[in-house]
Amino acid sequence: GVISRIVRTLQERPCELVNITSFDGLTLWGRYYHVKDGAPLDIGFHGYRSSCFNDFAGGSQMSFDMGHNLLLVDQRAHGKSQGKTITFGIKERMDLKNWVEYAVKRFGSDVQIMLYGVSMGGATVLMASDLDLPENVKGIVADCPYSSAMDIILHVGRTNPIPKWLMKPFVILGAKVYGGFDVQETDAYRAVKNAKIPILIIHGEADSFVPAEMSNLTLYNPYMVKRLTIPGAEHGISYLVDTPRYQKAVRDFAESI
Repeated sequence: GVISRIVRTLQERPCELVNITSFDGLTLWGRYYHVKDGAPLDIGFHGYRSSCFNDFAGGSQMSFDMGHNLLLVDQRAHGKSQGKTITFGIKERMDLKNWVEYAVKRFGSDVQIMLYGVSMGGATVLMASDLDLPENVKGIVADCPYSSAMDIILHVGRTNPIPKWLMKPFVILGAKVYGGFDVQETDAYRAVKNAKIPILIIHGEADSFVPAEMSNLTLYNPYMVKRLTIPGAEHGISYLVDTPRYQKAVRDFAESI
C-alpha cells in the first residue's frame, strides 16, 4: 500500500554510502542524500531492530521538501553497521556525537544540523541532548521516544509474571555481562532536564509499544521542550495518521530554530 510505496521511493533515491568509526572502534554506516550545497542537514536515527527506510519513509520527504540535505544512519548492530549489542540509546548517543562531528568536518563549521529520531532513535536523540555537542546542532525532533532503557525493557516484559522490582537487578546485570553497558548510565529525564537545545517531541496517543506518557517530558525543561500528540496514532505512524499536523509542527519547529 501507501507505506511500501513511500519506502520504495526512498530506497530508489540516489545516495552516497558513508561511514565513520565509533568511539569504541566499530564501523558505522549511513546514507547521505544531497539536495543542495550549503543547506541545513537533518540526521536521522531509526528505531530498535528497524531501518532508516521503515522509519524515515515519510520524514525523509519532509526534509527534501524543506530543501534540507539528509543523512540517515544505520544504528550500531543494525544494517551495514558493526556491533553485536543494541544498547537502547546508551552507546548510540555517543555514536550520534561522532556522526555530528563527521558532518561538521565534512560540511563546514557553519552547517546547521537538526537531529531526528524515531522510537529508540527518538530516545537516542533525547539522551544526547545534554552532551557537549557542536553548536551546529540547532534542534532535536523525537518521534515516539521512550523515557529510559530500563522503562522500555520492563514495559516490553510486562507480561512476565516476575514483578518489576525483582526484574530490575537482572536487567542491570544482564546488560553489564552480555551487553557491556550500564543500563542506568543515562536516560531521557536526566538529559532533557539539562538540555540546551530546543526539542520537539511527537507521540501517537494510541501507541501500545511505547506508551505516550513515556515521552511527557515537557515538565523537565519547559523552556526547551515542545510536545505534540496525535490522536489515534499507533507506534511510529503519527506522520501517516495526521500528515498535515505533523508536517506543520516540524516545519514550524525547523523555522524557529
